[in-house]
Amino acid sequence: MPPRPTVPPAVGPARSAAHDLPSRGLLGRSRELKALRADIERAGLDTLSGRKSPRSRVLLIAGRPGCGRTALAEELLRTLSGSYPDGVFRARLSGPDGAPVPTGDVARGLLTALGAAVPAGSDDDEPAEALRAELAARRAVLLLDDAPGADHVEPLLPDAPDCLVVVVSEGPLTGIPDVRPCTLGGLDGAAAVALLARFAGPVRITVDPRSADSVIEECGGQPAALVLAGGWLAARPKASVSDLRTALRAVEIPDELPAGERPLYRAFQLAHDGLPPSTARTLRLLSLAPPGLVDAHTTSALAGCTVETAKATLADLAALGLLHREADGPDDEPSSPGTASGPRHRLPGCLAPRAAELLRTHERPAEVQLARARMLERTVRLLQSCRGSGEPPGSPARERAEGLPFALRFPSRAAAAAWLRRRRAALLDAARLAVSDGELDTLDRRLIATLVRALIAHEGPEAAAGDLYALHELVLEVAERRGLGREKAAALLNLADLDGGAGRTEAALGRYRGALEAARSAGDAVATGRALESLGGTYSELGDWQRAADWYGRALELRLSRGETADAARLHGRIGGAHGRAGRWPEALKEWRAAARTSRRLGDLAGQARATAEVAHVQERAGRPEEALRAALEALHTARGAGDAGLEAGLQLRIADLLDGLGDPAAARLHRAAGEQLLQDHRK
Repeated sequence: MPPRPTVPPAVGPARSAAHDLPSRGLLGRSRELKALRADIERAGLDTLSGRKSPRSRVLLIAGRPGCGRTALAEELLRTLSGSYPDGVFRARLSGPDGAPVPTGDVARGLLTALGAAVPAGSDDDEPAEALRAELAARRAVLLLDDAPGADHVEPLLPDAPDCLVVVVSEGPLTGIPDVRPCTLGGLDGAAAVALLARFAGPVRITVDPRSADSVIEECGGQPAALVLAGGWLAARPKASVSDLRTALRAVEIPDELPAGERPLYRAFQLAHDGLPPSTARTLRLLSLAPPGLVDAHTTSALAGCTVETAKATLADLAALGLLHREADGPDDEPSSPGTASGPRHRLPGCLAPRAAELLRTHERPAEVQLARARMLERTVRLLQSCRGSGEPPGSPARERAEGLPFALRFPSRAAAAAWLRRRRAALLDAARLAVSDGELDTLDRRLIATLVRALIAHEGPEAAAGDLYALHELVLEVAERRGLGREKAAALLNLADLDGGAGRTEAALGRYRGALEAARSAGDAVATGRALESLGGTYSELGDWQRAADWYGRALELRLSRGETADAARLHGRIGGAHGRAGRWPEALKEWRAAARTSRRLGDLAGQARATAEVAHVQERAGRPEEALRAALEALHTARGAGDAGLEAGLQLRIADLLDGLGDPAAARLHRAAGEQLLQDHRK
């Protein structure tokens, strides 16, 4: 093997060498940009046939990773921002490993960005349909990046001719009509030279134009490869362009690597090998961060260094073109020193596979697993801080958050909520990856539990229902894999609750039955009781009163066996309500009277009054008004003793109606007047 050529080493931190670079606007591509803008106004097949297009116009920017396709898409959107007042919404359709992201997950993420309700626990079709409906009345742009193919794009296309969809993909979108691709190759010579000069300065390029042309040829004119090559030069002020050309040519290329991938491989390998060992290791470890999104805390945990060191390393890597800084969102707050907020960077999708490959060849599996565990542990602590910021002062969660190190705290509730919104997709991906790993089940269960609590604290259970469903499914996966009966029962109960809330009653029934079986197997009486009651409640929603009463009865037996008298009183009432709905008056009376007696033994006068009022209601519906009146008067006396003015007012009005029916209008007027006065006082 010939010796590697000697080149000047990097001088100081890379960020200082590239710190004063001009703005990194898009170079070249003016022809492609003009063609894309013209394509927006181009008459489509529907327009030519005399019909208004029923769907959004779709623009396709196609090319190999590293050709600058996403940069071109972003530049196009920048020029169009004023034409689409409802905003630009972005989604990545592939993960850093190249695997397609499920369509439902993409649609849920876009719905969240739109501030719309997210369907909980449905298949991919329902959230995609909700997304299309949400966009129907908007004039917005969707950027669908790293699309694997037409099958992953088509379900997301809104039926809204005033919207625009920009798709970035490696290949065509066969099957989607009226799409004209803009296919990218390498940059033209002038743009490529300008890109190199942006990093290396014009002097080195001007004095050796032949070497510059050779470098551009070695990089295939690919912007990503040229950026990395230019970053290598920027970190070495004493290196010539000829040195860069020699170093690129010295990089060994695997024989099996396709010709189109070789320029970026060379440039990335050169950039990686020129880094200090600790920085190179950090770059490799960043490929573990989901979904390639990193900040100082993630980097600190992965590399096992301080947060300040991590910030400096991220700045160095960004200056070399190895990371891209994410643009601040509209809800971003300025970060405060020592707090959990801060800028985010992304490992470019074209570089992530290379970094992951180097991680496998350079790091021992045990070290990789340790880094992943540190990252998850740091994420759990940040989520604990985030959750605590959303809880009231003095609450246990708030106090625990205030006891965390200063670097893990948020300056305000708003900052914590903004952090949670920005990192939502990354946090969900972290949970999924931790579960799929299978070796960190203790950590992933803690991560999921803390993320659930943080979402509820900042968004509420209804707004976060879609994410909560996905997290409970992950808990179920871990519980089934590890044979954890209690966790399985809890996950099934939570999923069933969300299914029921979304109107999927049959699915809820199946989940509740599974939870009951798991809870009984694990000897979990609490979960067993909840599953039995939930089955009764679900059958009540279906109007199957007999089955509802039966399941409530089983729950009652369990509560009585455990001496849980308050729960028994409540269940007597639910059974009585089910019998009453079915018109089984004797059974209903029996249960409501049992509820009243149990409440009296507990000293719960309000509960006793409500149960006795239901006895009166059942007697009235059974056609026994005199008995109903006596029960109502008894309930009124008890309600007064309980100080329940609202219940007392309602009973006064019911007694008035009963007296009217029994032919005593004078007494009825007195009770009605008393009831109306109580209602008026109660409203005050």
